[in-house]
Amino acid sequence: MSEVASEFTLSVDQVQDFEFRVKFDKPEIADLTLDEPPPLGKDRGPNPARLLAAAIADCLCASLLFCARRSRVELGQMHAMVKMQIVRNENKRLRVGEVEVVIDPGLGEADREKIARCLEIFEDFCMVTESVRRGIDVQVSVRGA
Repeated sequence: MSEVASEFTLSVDQVQDFEFRVKFDKPEIADLTLDEPPPLGKDRGPNPARLLAAAIADCLCASLLFCARRSRVELGQMHAMVKMQIVRNENKRLRVGEVEVVIDPGLGEADREKIARCLEIFEDFCMVTESVRRGIDVQVSVRGA
């Protein structure tokens, strides 16, 4: 069993139809609207797959930035593009099939050699990406059922 390093709780409440509002555990973080694209929802916010893609890319960028700063490597304005494939499994259920992340750290020519070690290790420090890669134990209960 892994040691718990921290824990947080957030809430997700239905607004209407497939639109939900996420309330975070910190008052300084604004609520977030989630919605499904048509025909289910009205696209009033990202859907869970888009949030997962954003979380993966953000975590990878933050991990690379952290390593670069510790290595005293100057990066420019970081940019990442994420492509997520949605596939159907053998039961015709939609699933995340593959995620491709391309990161442009705005690296100057002089720092290319200095960042080599970071490029070898930064993914291992990305909590979200490594958790997704290994699968996450998700416990679900439904009250009143």
